[in-house]
Amino acid sequence: MSHTTRILLALAAGSALGLILAFWNHGVAIQVADAVQPIGRLWLNALQMTVVPLVAALVIIGVNSASDAAASGRTARRAIVVFIVLLALISMFAAVLAPAALSLLPRNEALVESLRAAFSGPEPVARAGNIGDFLVSIIPSNAIAAAAAAAMLPTVAFSLFFGFALARVEPERRLRMLELLQTVIDTMIIIVRWVLWTAPLGVFALMLAVCARVGLDILTALGWYIALLCSLHLAATALMYVVVAVAGNESARSFAKGILPAQTIALGTQSSLASLPAMIESARTRLGYPVAVASLVLPMAVSLFRITSPVQYMCVAAFIAWIYGIDLGFAHLAAGAALATVISMGSVGLPGQAIFMTTNLPVTQAMGLPTEPLGILLAVDTVPDMFATLGNVTADLAATSVVTRQSRGDAIADESSLDIG
Repeated sequence: MSHTTRILLALAAGSALGLILAFWNHGVAIQVADAVQPIGRLWLNALQMTVVPLVAALVIIGVNSASDAAASGRTARRAIVVFIVLLALISMFAAVLAPAALSLLPRNEALVESLRAAFSGPEPVARAGNIGDFLVSIIPSNAIAAAAAAAMLPTVAFSLFFGFALARVEPERRLRMLELLQTVIDTMIIIVRWVLWTAPLGVFALMLAVCARVGLDILTALGWYIALLCSLHLAATALMYVVVAVAGNESARSFAKGILPAQTIALGTQSSLASLPAMIESARTRLGYPVAVASLVLPMAVSLFRITSPVQYMCVAAFIAWIYGIDLGFAHLAAGAALATVISMGSVGLPGQAIFMTTNLPVTQAMGLPTEPLGILLAVDTVPDMFATLGNVTADLAATSVVTRQSRGDAIADESSLDIG
Protein backbone atom coordinates (compact mmCIF):
# COMPACT_ATOMS: atom_id res chain seq x y z
CA MET A 1 0.00 0.00 0.00
CA SER A 2 1.40 3.39 -0.98
CA HIS A 3 2.06 6.12 1.58
CA THR A 4 -0.53 8.37 -0.07
CA THR A 5 -3.16 5.64 0.21
CA ARG A 6 -2.40 5.19 3.90
CA ILE A 7 -2.83 8.91 4.50
CA LEU A 8 -6.15 9.02 2.65
CA LEU A 9 -7.39 5.97 4.56
CA ALA A 10 -6.38 7.63 7.84
CA LEU A 11 -8.22 10.77 6.74
CA ALA A 12 -11.36 8.77 5.99
CA ALA A 13 -11.14 6.72 9.21
CA GLY A 14 -10.61 9.77 11.42
CA SER A 15 -13.48 11.60 9.72
CA ALA A 16 -15.85 8.64 10.04
CA LEU A 17 -15.07 7.99 13.71
CA GLY A 18 -15.30 11.68 14.58
CA LEU A 19 -18.67 12.04 12.86
CA ILE A 20 -20.02 8.89 14.52
CA LEU A 21 -19.04 10.19 17.95
CA ALA A 22 -20.49 13.65 17.18
CA PHE A 23 -23.87 12.18 16.19
CA TRP A 24 -23.91 9.62 19.00
CA ASN A 25 -22.96 11.71 22.02
CA HIS A 26 -21.57 15.23 21.78
CA GLY A 27 -20.11 15.15 25.28
CA VAL A 28 -18.18 11.94 24.63
CA ALA A 29 -17.07 13.32 21.27
CA ILE A 30 -15.54 16.38 22.95
CA GLN A 31 -13.74 14.20 25.49
CA VAL A 32 -12.27 12.00 22.76
CA ALA A 33 -11.30 15.07 20.74
CA ASP A 34 -9.48 16.51 23.77
CA ALA A 35 -7.66 13.20 24.25
CA VAL A 36 -6.39 12.76 20.66
CA GLN A 37 -5.81 16.41 19.80
CA PRO A 38 -2.32 16.53 21.39
CA ILE A 39 -1.23 13.72 19.06
CA GLY A 40 -2.22 15.76 16.02
CA ARG A 41 -0.57 18.87 17.43
CA LEU A 42 2.63 16.95 18.15
CA TRP A 43 2.78 15.73 14.55
CA LEU A 44 2.08 19.22 13.22
CA ASN A 45 4.79 20.74 15.44
CA ALA A 46 7.27 18.15 14.18
CA LEU A 47 6.57 19.25 10.61
CA GLN A 48 6.85 22.93 11.48
CA MET A 49 10.20 22.63 13.27
CA THR A 50 12.08 22.22 9.97
CA VAL A 51 10.46 25.16 8.20
CA VAL A 52 12.79 28.06 9.06
CA PRO A 53 16.14 26.41 8.16
CA LEU A 54 14.64 24.72 5.12
CA VAL A 55 13.05 27.88 3.71
CA ALA A 56 16.16 29.98 4.29
CA ALA A 57 18.42 27.42 2.60
CA LEU A 58 15.99 26.91 -0.31
CA VAL A 59 15.75 30.64 -1.02
CA ILE A 60 19.52 31.15 -0.91
CA ILE A 61 20.21 28.18 -3.18
CA GLY A 62 17.33 29.19 -5.48
CA VAL A 63 18.81 32.67 -5.93
CA ASN A 64 22.22 31.25 -6.75
CA SER A 65 20.81 28.61 -9.12
CA ALA A 66 18.95 31.30 -11.03
CA SER A 67 22.08 33.46 -11.07
CA ASP A 68 24.16 30.58 -12.45
CA ALA A 69 21.57 29.83 -15.12
CA ALA A 70 21.31 33.48 -16.14
CA ALA A 71 25.08 33.72 -16.45
CA SER A 72 25.12 30.96 -19.08
CA GLY A 73 23.83 33.14 -21.91
CA ARG A 74 21.24 35.56 -23.25
CA THR A 75 18.58 32.88 -23.79
CA ALA A 76 18.95 31.60 -20.24
CA ARG A 77 18.70 35.13 -18.79
CA ARG A 78 15.61 35.77 -20.84
CA ALA A 79 14.07 32.51 -19.62
CA ILE A 80 14.70 33.47 -15.98
CA VAL A 81 12.95 36.80 -16.51
CA VAL A 82 9.99 35.07 -18.17
CA PHE A 83 9.73 32.60 -15.27
CA ILE A 84 9.74 35.38 -12.66
CA VAL A 85 7.20 37.50 -14.54
CA LEU A 86 4.83 34.57 -15.04
CA LEU A 87 5.12 33.49 -11.40
CA ALA A 88 4.40 37.04 -10.22
CA LEU A 89 1.45 37.27 -12.62
CA ILE A 90 -0.03 34.00 -11.39
CA SER A 91 0.56 34.93 -7.74
CA MET A 92 -1.42 38.15 -8.19
CA PHE A 93 -4.04 36.29 -10.22
CA ALA A 94 -4.56 33.76 -7.41
CA ALA A 95 -4.41 36.44 -4.69
CA VAL A 96 -7.38 38.18 -6.31
CA LEU A 97 -9.37 35.21 -7.58
CA ALA A 98 -9.19 32.83 -4.59
CA PRO A 99 -10.67 35.23 -1.98
CA ALA A 100 -13.19 36.50 -4.54
CA ALA A 101 -14.42 32.97 -5.29
CA LEU A 102 -14.68 32.08 -1.61
CA SER A 103 -16.52 35.31 -0.82
CA LEU A 104 -19.42 33.99 -2.90
CA LEU A 105 -19.92 31.19 -0.36
CA PRO A 106 -21.84 31.87 2.88
CA ARG A 107 -19.77 31.94 6.05
CA ASN A 108 -20.88 29.71 8.88
CA GLU A 109 -20.09 31.43 12.17
CA ALA A 110 -20.73 28.21 14.10
CA LEU A 111 -18.11 26.53 11.90
CA VAL A 112 -15.64 29.32 12.68
CA GLU A 113 -16.07 28.93 16.43
CA SER A 114 -15.90 25.14 16.25
CA LEU A 115 -12.73 25.24 14.19
CA ARG A 116 -11.00 27.59 16.61
CA ALA A 117 -11.86 25.23 19.44
CA ALA A 118 -10.88 22.16 17.43
CA PHE A 119 -7.43 23.40 16.45
CA SER A 120 -6.73 25.20 19.74
CA GLY A 121 -4.23 27.43 17.98
CA PRO A 122 -3.40 31.08 18.60
CA GLU A 123 -5.93 33.68 17.67
CA PRO A 124 -5.68 34.88 14.06
CA VAL A 125 -3.68 38.10 13.81
CA ALA A 126 -4.55 39.25 10.28
CA ARG A 127 -5.79 42.81 10.34
CA ALA A 128 -5.85 45.73 7.97
CA GLY A 129 -2.82 47.62 9.30
CA ASN A 130 -1.22 50.30 7.16
CA ILE A 131 1.17 50.04 4.26
CA GLY A 132 3.95 51.78 6.19
CA ASP A 133 3.95 49.15 8.96
CA PHE A 134 3.89 46.42 6.34
CA LEU A 135 6.90 47.81 4.48
CA VAL A 136 8.88 48.30 7.70
CA SER A 137 8.19 44.70 8.75
CA ILE A 138 9.77 43.28 5.58
CA ILE A 139 13.38 44.06 6.56
CA PRO A 140 14.37 42.55 9.92
CA SER A 141 16.41 44.60 12.39
CA ASN A 142 17.72 41.27 13.71
CA ALA A 143 17.70 38.36 11.26
CA ILE A 144 18.42 35.79 13.99
CA ALA A 145 15.53 37.07 16.11
CA ALA A 146 13.21 36.99 13.08
CA ALA A 147 14.14 33.37 12.38
CA ALA A 148 13.77 32.44 16.06
CA ALA A 149 10.30 33.98 16.09
CA ALA A 150 9.43 32.14 12.83
CA ALA A 151 8.69 35.50 11.19
CA MET A 152 8.85 34.20 7.65
CA LEU A 153 8.59 37.41 5.60
CA PRO A 154 11.66 39.11 7.15
CA THR A 155 13.47 35.75 7.21
CA VAL A 156 12.93 35.33 3.48
CA ALA A 157 13.94 38.95 2.86
CA PHE A 158 17.24 38.37 4.68
CA SER A 159 17.74 35.10 2.77
CA LEU A 160 17.31 36.97 -0.51
CA PHE A 161 19.98 39.52 0.50
CA PHE A 162 22.24 36.69 1.62
CA GLY A 163 21.70 34.78 -1.62
CA PHE A 164 22.43 37.74 -3.90
CA ALA A 165 25.50 38.66 -1.84
CA LEU A 166 26.73 35.05 -1.90
CA ALA A 167 26.53 35.07 -5.70
CA ARG A 168 29.28 37.73 -5.67
CA VAL A 169 31.62 35.86 -3.33
CA GLU A 170 34.74 34.12 -4.63
CA PRO A 171 33.56 30.95 -6.47
CA GLU A 172 35.47 28.47 -4.32
CA ARG A 173 34.16 29.83 -1.02
CA ARG A 174 30.69 30.29 -2.50
CA LEU A 175 30.66 26.64 -3.53
CA ARG A 176 31.54 25.53 0.00
CA MET A 177 28.68 27.58 1.43
CA LEU A 178 26.22 26.20 -1.13
CA GLU A 179 27.32 22.66 -0.32
CA LEU A 180 26.69 23.38 3.37
CA LEU A 181 23.24 24.77 2.60
CA GLN A 182 22.42 21.80 0.37
CA THR A 183 23.43 19.52 3.24
CA VAL A 184 21.04 21.44 5.51
CA ILE A 185 18.25 20.95 2.95
CA ASP A 186 18.96 17.25 2.56
CA THR A 187 19.02 16.78 6.33
CA MET A 188 15.76 18.67 6.85
CA ILE A 189 14.08 16.66 4.10
CA ILE A 190 15.13 13.43 5.81
CA ILE A 191 13.57 14.68 9.06
CA VAL A 192 10.40 15.68 7.19
CA ARG A 193 10.20 12.21 5.65
CA TRP A 194 10.52 10.65 9.08
CA VAL A 195 7.66 12.82 10.29
CA LEU A 196 5.60 12.06 7.19
CA TRP A 197 6.03 8.35 7.87
CA THR A 198 3.79 8.94 10.91
CA ALA A 199 1.40 11.10 8.86
CA PRO A 200 -1.45 8.54 8.96
CA LEU A 201 -1.48 8.74 12.78
CA GLY A 202 -1.24 12.54 12.80
CA VAL A 203 -3.91 12.99 10.13
CA PHE A 204 -6.19 10.47 11.87
CA ALA A 205 -5.90 12.37 15.17
CA LEU A 206 -6.44 15.77 13.54
CA MET A 207 -9.50 14.66 11.55
CA LEU A 208 -10.99 12.79 14.51
CA ALA A 209 -10.66 15.86 16.75
CA VAL A 210 -12.00 18.28 14.14
CA CYS A 211 -14.93 16.12 12.97
CA ALA A 212 -15.90 15.27 16.56
CA ARG A 213 -16.18 18.99 17.30
CA VAL A 214 -17.37 20.40 13.99
CA GLY A 215 -19.34 17.60 12.36
CA LEU A 216 -20.14 17.39 8.65
CA ASP A 217 -19.40 21.07 8.06
CA ILE A 218 -15.66 20.43 7.96
CA LEU A 219 -16.05 17.86 5.18
CA THR A 220 -18.16 20.32 3.21
CA ALA A 221 -15.48 22.96 3.70
CA LEU A 222 -12.75 20.57 2.52
CA GLY A 223 -14.85 19.79 -0.55
CA TRP A 224 -14.98 23.49 -1.36
CA TYR A 225 -11.19 23.71 -0.89
CA ILE A 226 -10.50 20.84 -3.31
CA ALA A 227 -12.94 22.27 -5.87
CA LEU A 228 -11.38 25.74 -5.56
CA LEU A 229 -7.80 24.49 -5.91
CA CYS A 230 -8.60 22.31 -8.93
CA SER A 231 -10.49 25.19 -10.55
CA LEU A 232 -7.62 27.64 -9.98
CA HIS A 233 -5.10 25.16 -11.40
CA LEU A 234 -7.27 24.86 -14.52
CA ALA A 235 -7.67 28.65 -14.67
CA ALA A 236 -3.89 29.10 -14.47
CA THR A 237 -3.52 26.54 -17.25
CA ALA A 238 -6.03 28.42 -19.41
CA LEU A 239 -4.19 31.69 -18.74
CA MET A 240 -1.07 30.19 -20.30
CA TYR A 241 -2.86 30.03 -23.69
CA VAL A 242 -3.50 33.77 -23.39
CA VAL A 243 0.20 34.29 -22.60
CA VAL A 244 1.14 32.32 -25.72
CA ALA A 245 -1.21 34.35 -27.91
CA VAL A 246 -0.16 37.74 -26.52
CA ALA A 247 3.49 37.39 -25.52
CA GLY A 248 4.42 34.48 -27.78
CA ASN A 249 2.56 35.81 -30.86
CA GLU A 250 1.39 32.28 -31.57
CA SER A 251 -2.01 30.78 -32.31
CA ALA A 252 -3.50 29.42 -29.09
CA ARG A 253 -5.23 26.68 -31.11
CA SER A 254 -1.99 25.52 -32.73
CA PHE A 255 -0.24 25.65 -29.37
CA ALA A 256 -2.99 23.57 -27.73
CA LYS A 257 -2.80 20.98 -30.48
CA GLY A 258 0.99 20.83 -30.33
CA ILE A 259 1.29 20.31 -26.58
CA LEU A 260 -1.48 17.72 -26.24
CA PRO A 261 0.86 14.67 -26.12
CA ALA A 262 2.94 16.25 -23.35
CA GLN A 263 -0.21 17.14 -21.40
CA THR A 264 -1.46 13.56 -21.70
CA ILE A 265 1.76 12.23 -20.20
CA ALA A 266 1.60 14.88 -17.46
CA LEU A 267 -1.87 13.70 -16.44
CA GLY A 268 -0.79 10.08 -16.48
CA THR A 269 2.51 10.44 -14.60
CA GLN A 270 1.75 13.51 -12.45
CA SER A 271 5.42 14.44 -12.90
CA SER A 272 6.88 17.34 -14.86
CA LEU A 273 10.26 15.61 -14.97
CA ALA A 274 8.77 12.46 -16.49
CA SER A 275 7.00 14.68 -19.05
CA LEU A 276 10.23 16.45 -20.11
CA PRO A 277 11.05 14.20 -23.10
CA ALA A 278 7.52 14.63 -24.44
CA MET A 279 7.73 18.40 -23.90
CA ILE A 280 10.98 18.62 -25.87
CA GLU A 281 9.50 16.49 -28.65
CA SER A 282 6.37 18.65 -28.84
CA ALA A 283 8.41 21.86 -28.82
CA ARG A 284 10.79 20.74 -31.57
CA THR A 285 8.62 18.74 -33.98
CA ARG A 286 5.03 19.82 -33.37
CA LEU A 287 5.52 23.51 -32.55
CA GLY A 288 8.71 24.18 -34.48
CA TYR A 289 10.64 25.90 -31.72
CA PRO A 290 14.43 26.14 -32.32
CA VAL A 291 16.32 23.20 -30.89
CA ALA A 292 18.76 25.50 -29.10
CA VAL A 293 15.90 27.28 -27.30
CA ALA A 294 13.78 24.25 -26.41
CA SER A 295 16.76 22.17 -25.27
CA LEU A 296 17.83 24.95 -22.88
CA VAL A 297 14.56 26.49 -21.65
CA LEU A 298 12.57 23.32 -20.93
CA PRO A 299 15.13 21.67 -18.62
CA MET A 300 15.53 25.03 -16.88
CA ALA A 301 11.75 25.27 -16.49
CA VAL A 302 11.55 21.81 -14.92
CA SER A 303 14.35 22.81 -12.52
CA LEU A 304 13.25 26.35 -11.60
CA PHE A 305 9.66 26.96 -12.66
CA ARG A 306 6.43 25.56 -11.19
CA ILE A 307 3.57 27.84 -12.14
CA THR A 308 0.92 26.17 -9.96
CA SER A 309 2.91 26.52 -6.72
CA PRO A 310 1.81 30.12 -5.99
CA VAL A 311 -1.73 29.10 -6.91
CA GLN A 312 -1.65 26.48 -4.17
CA TYR A 313 -0.06 28.80 -1.61
CA MET A 314 -2.61 31.58 -2.16
CA CYS A 315 -5.53 29.14 -2.29
CA VAL A 316 -4.48 27.57 1.01
CA ALA A 317 -4.18 30.97 2.67
CA ALA A 318 -7.48 32.24 1.25
CA PHE A 319 -9.27 29.07 2.36
CA ILE A 320 -7.93 29.33 5.91
CA ALA A 321 -9.01 32.99 6.02
CA TRP A 322 -12.46 31.97 4.79
CA ILE A 323 -13.09 29.20 7.29
CA TYR A 324 -11.95 31.48 10.13
CA GLY A 325 -14.03 34.39 8.86
CA ILE A 326 -11.03 36.69 8.28
CA ASP A 327 -11.10 39.47 5.68
CA LEU A 328 -7.67 39.82 4.10
CA GLY A 329 -6.46 43.34 3.40
CA PHE A 330 -4.29 44.55 0.54
CA ALA A 331 -1.09 44.38 2.61
CA HIS A 332 -1.63 40.74 3.52
CA LEU A 333 -2.50 39.72 -0.03
CA ALA A 334 0.52 41.61 -1.37
CA ALA A 335 2.81 39.95 1.19
CA GLY A 336 1.41 36.54 0.33
CA ALA A 337 1.75 37.03 -3.43
CA ALA A 338 5.33 38.34 -3.16
CA LEU A 339 6.39 35.51 -0.86
CA ALA A 340 4.66 32.92 -3.05
CA THR A 341 6.68 34.11 -6.05
CA VAL A 342 10.00 33.88 -4.19
CA ILE A 343 9.36 30.51 -2.56
CA SER A 344 8.13 29.00 -5.82
CA MET A 345 11.55 29.56 -7.40
CA GLY A 346 13.35 27.75 -4.60
CA SER A 347 11.13 24.74 -4.00
CA VAL A 348 11.00 23.14 -7.46
CA GLY A 349 12.29 19.59 -7.69
CA LEU A 350 11.51 18.59 -4.10
CA PRO A 351 8.77 16.04 -3.28
CA GLY A 352 5.38 17.70 -2.90
CA GLN A 353 4.23 16.22 0.41
CA ALA A 354 7.68 16.67 1.95
CA ILE A 355 7.64 20.43 1.37
CA PHE A 356 3.90 21.18 1.69
CA MET A 357 4.39 22.62 5.16
CA THR A 358 7.69 24.29 4.24
CA THR A 359 6.20 26.18 1.31
CA ASN A 360 2.67 26.90 2.52
CA LEU A 361 3.43 27.83 6.12
CA PRO A 362 5.57 30.92 5.29
CA VAL A 363 2.86 32.37 3.05
CA THR A 364 0.09 31.59 5.53
CA GLN A 365 2.08 32.98 8.44
CA ALA A 366 3.14 36.11 6.55
CA MET A 367 -0.53 36.86 5.94
CA GLY A 368 -1.24 36.68 9.68
CA LEU A 369 -3.31 33.50 9.48
CA PRO A 370 -3.42 30.46 11.78
CA THR A 371 -1.34 27.54 10.50
CA GLU A 372 -3.08 24.72 12.39
CA PRO A 373 -5.35 23.64 9.46
CA LEU A 374 -2.30 22.94 7.25
CA GLY A 375 -1.99 19.37 8.54
CA ILE A 376 -5.43 18.46 7.23
CA LEU A 377 -4.93 20.31 3.94
CA LEU A 378 -1.70 18.34 3.44
CA ALA A 379 -3.71 15.11 3.62
CA VAL A 380 -6.05 16.11 0.78
CA ASP A 381 -3.32 17.70 -1.35
CA THR A 382 -2.95 14.57 -3.49
CA VAL A 383 -6.39 15.05 -5.04
CA PRO A 384 -5.63 18.19 -7.15
CA ASP A 385 -2.08 17.08 -7.97
CA MET A 386 -2.80 15.94 -11.52
CA PHE A 387 -4.27 19.36 -12.36
CA ALA A 388 -1.15 21.00 -10.91
CA THR A 389 1.13 18.90 -13.13
CA LEU A 390 -1.01 19.72 -16.16
CA GLY A 391 -0.62 23.43 -15.43
CA ASN A 392 3.12 23.16 -14.87
CA VAL A 393 3.77 21.35 -18.16
CA THR A 394 1.57 23.81 -20.07
CA ALA A 395 3.40 26.76 -18.46
CA ASP A 396 6.82 25.29 -19.27
CA LEU A 397 5.91 25.15 -22.96
CA ALA A 398 4.25 28.58 -22.83
CA ALA A 399 7.46 30.08 -21.40
CA THR A 400 9.39 28.39 -24.22
CA SER A 401 7.02 30.00 -26.73
CA VAL A 402 7.68 33.48 -25.27
CA VAL A 403 11.46 32.98 -25.21
CA THR A 404 11.34 31.65 -28.80
CA ARG A 405 9.58 34.78 -30.02
CA GLN A 406 12.10 37.03 -28.29
CA SER A 407 15.02 35.01 -29.63
CA ARG A 408 13.67 35.24 -33.17
CA GLY A 409 13.31 38.98 -32.73
CA ASP A 410 16.95 39.19 -31.72
CA ALA A 411 17.98 37.15 -34.77
CA ILE A 412 16.10 39.51 -37.10
CA ALA A 413 17.64 42.53 -35.39
CA ASP A 414 21.13 41.01 -35.73
CA GLU A 415 20.58 40.33 -39.44
CA SER A 416 19.37 43.90 -39.99
CA SER A 417 22.45 45.32 -38.28
CA LEU A 418 24.68 43.14 -40.46
CA ASP A 419 22.90 44.34 -43.61
CA ILE A 420 23.35 47.94 -42.58
CA GLY A 421 27.00 47.28 -41.82
